[in-house]
Amino acid sequence: MLTHEPMLRLGAFLAILALLLLAEMLAPWRVARPLGARRWSHHFGLLMLGALLARLLVPAGAMGAAFWAQSRGLGLLPMLDLPLWAAMAVSVVLLDLLIYFQHRLFHAVPLLWRLHRVHHADTEMDATTGLRFHPLELLLSVFIKMAAVIALGVPPEGVLLFEVMLNASSMFEHAAITLPPRADAALRRVIITPSLHRIHHSERLEETNSNFGFNLSLWDQWFGTLRRHHQGALRLGIGRYGQKRDQRLDQLLLQPLRRD
Repeated sequence: MLTHEPMLRLGAFLAILALLLLAEMLAPWRVARPLGARRWSHHFGLLMLGALLARLLVPAGAMGAAFWAQSRGLGLLPMLDLPLWAAMAVSVVLLDLLIYFQHRLFHAVPLLWRLHRVHHADTEMDATTGLRFHPLELLLSVFIKMAAVIALGVPPEGVLLFEVMLNASSMFEHAAITLPPRADAALRRVIITPSLHRIHHSERLEETNSNFGFNLSLWDQWFGTLRRHHQGALRLGIGRYGQKRDQRLDQLLLQPLRRD
Protein backbone atom coordinates (compact mmCIF):
# COMPACT_ATOMS: atom_id res chain seq x y z
CA MET A 1 0.00 0.00 0.00
CA LEU A 2 2.72 2.47 0.97
CA THR A 3 4.59 1.92 -2.30
CA HIS A 4 1.61 3.53 -4.05
CA GLU A 5 1.18 6.29 -1.44
CA PRO A 6 1.29 9.27 -3.86
CA MET A 7 -1.33 7.73 -6.15
CA LEU A 8 -3.53 6.72 -3.21
CA ARG A 9 -3.47 10.25 -1.84
CA LEU A 10 -4.13 11.81 -5.24
CA GLY A 11 -6.94 9.36 -6.00
CA ALA A 12 -8.61 9.97 -2.63
CA PHE A 13 -8.25 13.73 -3.05
CA LEU A 14 -9.83 13.81 -6.50
CA ALA A 15 -12.64 11.42 -5.54
CA ILE A 16 -13.57 13.36 -2.39
CA LEU A 17 -13.41 16.72 -4.17
CA ALA A 18 -15.63 15.41 -6.98
CA LEU A 19 -18.17 14.03 -4.50
CA LEU A 20 -18.30 17.29 -2.56
CA LEU A 21 -18.72 19.41 -5.69
CA LEU A 22 -21.57 17.10 -6.69
CA ALA A 23 -23.09 17.45 -3.22
CA GLU A 24 -22.89 21.24 -3.57
CA MET A 25 -25.16 20.95 -6.59
CA LEU A 26 -27.57 18.46 -5.03
CA ALA A 27 -27.84 19.96 -1.52
CA PRO A 28 -26.47 23.50 -1.83
CA TRP A 29 -25.93 26.09 0.88
CA ARG A 30 -28.24 28.68 -0.62
CA VAL A 31 -26.25 31.90 -0.48
CA ALA A 32 -25.15 34.13 -3.33
CA ARG A 33 -21.75 33.18 -4.76
CA PRO A 34 -21.20 35.60 -7.66
CA LEU A 35 -17.61 34.53 -8.38
CA GLY A 36 -18.25 30.83 -7.93
CA ALA A 37 -16.01 28.59 -10.01
CA ARG A 38 -14.01 31.58 -11.28
CA ARG A 39 -12.10 31.39 -7.97
CA TRP A 40 -11.06 27.79 -8.49
CA SER A 41 -8.06 28.39 -10.73
CA HIS A 42 -6.55 30.70 -8.10
CA HIS A 43 -7.17 28.16 -5.33
CA PHE A 44 -5.62 25.33 -7.34
CA GLY A 45 -2.75 27.66 -8.24
CA LEU A 46 -1.97 28.20 -4.55
CA LEU A 47 -2.18 24.46 -3.92
CA MET A 48 0.17 23.56 -6.76
CA LEU A 49 2.70 26.24 -5.82
CA GLY A 50 2.65 25.03 -2.22
CA ALA A 51 3.12 21.42 -3.29
CA LEU A 52 5.98 22.41 -5.60
CA LEU A 53 7.69 24.44 -2.87
CA ALA A 54 7.40 21.55 -0.39
CA ARG A 55 8.66 19.07 -3.01
CA LEU A 56 11.73 21.23 -3.71
CA LEU A 57 12.64 21.96 -0.08
CA VAL A 58 11.42 18.89 1.83
CA PRO A 59 10.80 16.18 -0.78
CA ALA A 60 10.44 13.41 1.80
CA GLY A 61 7.77 15.27 3.78
CA ALA A 62 5.91 13.76 6.73
CA MET A 63 5.97 10.29 5.15
CA GLY A 64 9.75 10.40 4.83
CA ALA A 65 10.02 11.59 8.42
CA ALA A 66 7.91 8.61 9.53
CA PHE A 67 10.14 6.10 7.72
CA TRP A 68 13.27 7.79 9.11
CA ALA A 69 11.94 7.73 12.70
CA GLN A 70 10.73 4.14 12.30
CA SER A 71 14.13 2.93 11.11
CA ARG A 72 15.69 4.35 14.27
CA GLY A 73 12.94 3.44 16.71
CA LEU A 74 12.37 7.08 17.61
CA GLY A 75 9.30 8.59 19.23
CA LEU A 76 6.69 7.92 21.87
CA LEU A 77 4.55 5.31 20.13
CA PRO A 78 7.30 2.70 19.56
CA MET A 79 7.99 2.83 23.31
CA LEU A 80 4.36 1.85 23.97
CA ASP A 81 4.63 -1.18 21.68
CA LEU A 82 1.06 -0.82 20.39
CA PRO A 83 -0.37 -2.95 17.60
CA LEU A 84 -0.36 -1.13 14.27
CA TRP A 85 -4.10 -0.41 14.25
CA ALA A 86 -3.91 1.17 17.72
CA ALA A 87 -0.80 3.17 16.84
CA MET A 88 -2.57 4.48 13.73
CA ALA A 89 -5.66 5.47 15.72
CA VAL A 90 -3.62 7.25 18.42
CA SER A 91 -1.53 8.95 15.73
CA VAL A 92 -4.58 10.36 13.94
CA VAL A 93 -6.04 11.74 17.18
CA LEU A 94 -2.77 13.31 18.38
CA LEU A 95 -1.96 14.81 14.99
CA ASP A 96 -5.46 16.25 14.83
CA LEU A 97 -4.85 17.88 18.23
CA LEU A 98 -1.61 19.28 16.86
CA ILE A 99 -3.44 20.82 13.89
CA TYR A 100 -5.94 22.41 16.28
CA PHE A 101 -3.17 24.18 18.21
CA GLN A 102 -1.29 25.02 15.03
CA HIS A 103 -4.45 26.69 13.73
CA ARG A 104 -4.79 28.73 16.92
CA LEU A 105 -1.13 29.72 16.63
CA PHE A 106 -1.61 30.99 13.08
CA HIS A 107 -4.40 33.22 14.37
CA ALA A 108 -2.52 34.47 17.44
CA VAL A 109 0.91 35.37 15.97
CA PRO A 110 0.66 38.46 13.69
CA LEU A 111 3.29 37.29 11.18
CA LEU A 112 1.65 33.88 10.85
CA TRP A 113 -1.80 35.47 10.61
CA ARG A 114 -0.69 37.48 7.59
CA LEU A 115 -0.05 34.15 5.84
CA HIS A 116 -3.21 32.50 7.13
CA ARG A 117 -5.51 35.41 6.28
CA VAL A 118 -5.05 34.49 2.60
CA HIS A 119 -7.31 31.56 3.45
CA HIS A 120 -9.79 33.71 5.37
CA ALA A 121 -10.00 36.42 2.72
CA ASP A 122 -12.22 34.24 0.53
CA THR A 123 -15.55 36.08 0.31
CA GLU A 124 -17.32 32.86 -0.71
CA MET A 125 -16.99 29.30 0.48
CA ASP A 126 -17.02 25.96 -1.26
CA ALA A 127 -14.93 22.80 -1.15
CA THR A 128 -12.03 24.50 -2.96
CA THR A 129 -11.67 27.00 -0.10
CA GLY A 130 -10.17 24.06 1.79
CA LEU A 131 -7.28 24.16 -0.71
CA ARG A 132 -6.70 27.91 -0.47
CA PHE A 133 -3.58 28.35 1.67
CA HIS A 134 -0.52 30.47 1.01
CA PRO A 135 2.42 28.31 -0.16
CA LEU A 136 4.55 29.48 2.77
CA GLU A 137 1.84 28.42 5.22
CA LEU A 138 1.70 25.00 3.57
CA LEU A 139 5.49 24.72 3.82
CA LEU A 140 5.48 25.65 7.52
CA SER A 141 2.75 23.09 8.10
CA VAL A 142 4.93 20.39 6.54
CA PHE A 143 7.81 21.22 8.90
CA ILE A 144 5.48 21.15 11.92
CA LYS A 145 4.03 17.79 10.90
CA MET A 146 7.47 16.33 10.29
CA ALA A 147 8.61 17.35 13.78
CA ALA A 148 5.46 15.88 15.33
CA VAL A 149 5.74 12.64 13.36
CA ILE A 150 9.31 12.13 14.57
CA ALA A 151 8.53 13.06 18.19
CA LEU A 152 5.53 10.73 18.30
CA GLY A 153 7.06 7.98 16.18
CA VAL A 154 3.99 7.89 13.95
CA PRO A 155 4.03 4.82 11.67
CA PRO A 156 3.99 5.58 7.93
CA GLU A 157 0.52 4.01 7.67
CA GLY A 158 -0.70 6.49 10.30
CA VAL A 159 0.74 9.41 8.32
CA LEU A 160 -1.03 8.24 5.15
CA LEU A 161 -4.35 7.84 6.95
CA PHE A 162 -4.03 11.23 8.63
CA GLU A 163 -3.09 13.07 5.43
CA VAL A 164 -6.10 11.61 3.59
CA MET A 165 -8.41 12.49 6.50
CA LEU A 166 -6.97 15.99 6.82
CA ASN A 167 -7.51 16.75 3.13
CA ALA A 168 -10.99 15.26 3.23
CA SER A 169 -12.06 17.15 6.35
CA SER A 170 -10.65 20.44 5.05
CA MET A 171 -12.69 20.19 1.84
CA PHE A 172 -15.79 18.88 3.63
CA GLU A 173 -15.99 21.60 6.26
CA HIS A 174 -15.63 24.34 3.63
CA ALA A 175 -18.17 22.79 1.26
CA ALA A 176 -21.19 24.87 0.28
CA ILE A 177 -23.63 22.16 1.31
CA THR A 178 -26.57 21.99 3.69
CA LEU A 179 -26.84 18.90 5.85
CA PRO A 180 -30.19 17.74 7.27
CA PRO A 181 -30.59 19.47 10.68
CA ARG A 182 -30.63 16.26 12.71
CA ALA A 183 -27.59 14.86 10.92
CA ASP A 184 -25.75 18.14 11.34
CA ALA A 185 -26.56 18.29 15.06
CA ALA A 186 -25.36 14.71 15.56
CA LEU A 187 -22.16 15.16 13.57
CA ARG A 188 -21.29 18.41 15.37
CA ARG A 189 -20.84 16.46 18.58
CA VAL A 190 -17.79 14.75 17.10
CA ILE A 191 -16.57 16.53 13.96
CA ILE A 192 -16.49 20.01 12.47
CA THR A 193 -19.35 20.38 10.00
CA PRO A 194 -19.68 23.02 7.25
CA SER A 195 -22.21 24.98 9.32
CA LEU A 196 -19.77 25.14 12.24
CA HIS A 197 -16.76 26.08 10.15
CA ARG A 198 -18.58 28.88 8.33
CA ILE A 199 -18.73 30.68 11.66
CA HIS A 200 -14.93 30.54 11.77
CA HIS A 201 -14.87 32.38 8.41
CA SER A 202 -17.09 35.21 9.64
CA GLU A 203 -15.91 38.81 9.38
CA ARG A 204 -16.61 39.16 13.12
CA LEU A 205 -13.35 38.76 15.04
CA GLU A 206 -14.95 36.94 17.96
CA GLU A 207 -16.40 34.40 15.52
CA THR A 208 -13.19 34.08 13.50
CA ASN A 209 -11.40 33.15 16.72
CA SER A 210 -13.60 30.11 17.32
CA ASN A 211 -14.13 26.62 15.86
CA PHE A 212 -10.44 26.00 15.15
CA GLY A 213 -10.76 22.23 14.70
CA PHE A 214 -10.12 20.69 11.30
CA ASN A 215 -11.55 17.27 11.98
CA LEU A 216 -12.68 16.60 15.54
CA SER A 217 -14.88 19.21 17.24
CA LEU A 218 -13.89 17.76 20.62
CA TRP A 219 -10.88 20.06 20.91
CA ASP A 220 -13.02 23.19 20.57
CA GLN A 221 -15.43 21.78 23.14
CA TRP A 222 -12.69 20.90 25.63
CA PHE A 223 -10.65 24.10 25.21
CA GLY A 224 -13.59 26.50 25.18
CA THR A 225 -13.37 27.72 21.58
CA LEU A 226 -16.58 26.17 20.24
CA ARG A 227 -19.23 28.55 18.91
CA ARG A 228 -22.43 26.89 17.75
CA HIS A 229 -24.27 29.88 16.26
CA HIS A 230 -23.32 33.13 14.57
CA GLN A 231 -24.80 36.53 15.29
CA GLY A 232 -27.01 38.14 12.65
CA ALA A 233 -26.28 37.78 8.96
CA LEU A 234 -23.13 35.78 8.24
CA ARG A 235 -20.61 37.81 6.22
CA LEU A 236 -17.60 35.85 5.05
CA GLY A 237 -14.04 37.01 4.47
CA ILE A 238 -11.98 39.98 5.56
CA GLY A 239 -13.60 43.24 4.51
CA ARG A 240 -10.50 45.08 3.31
CA TYR A 241 -9.55 42.14 1.08
CA GLY A 242 -13.01 41.61 -0.33
CA GLN A 243 -12.66 43.12 -3.79
CA LYS A 244 -12.74 40.95 -6.89
CA ARG A 245 -9.09 41.74 -7.72
CA ASP A 246 -8.06 40.59 -4.23
CA GLN A 247 -9.08 37.04 -5.20
CA ARG A 248 -6.55 36.82 -8.05
CA LEU A 249 -3.58 34.49 -7.63
CA ASP A 250 -0.98 37.25 -7.83
CA GLN A 251 -2.77 39.29 -5.16
CA LEU A 252 -3.17 36.25 -2.90
CA LEU A 253 0.56 35.53 -3.11
CA LEU A 254 1.44 39.14 -2.28
CA GLN A 255 -1.23 39.68 0.36
CA PRO A 256 1.01 38.79 3.35
CA LEU A 257 3.22 41.76 2.42
CA ARG A 258 0.31 44.15 2.92
CA ARG A 259 0.14 45.67 6.40
CA ASP A 260 -3.19 47.49 5.99
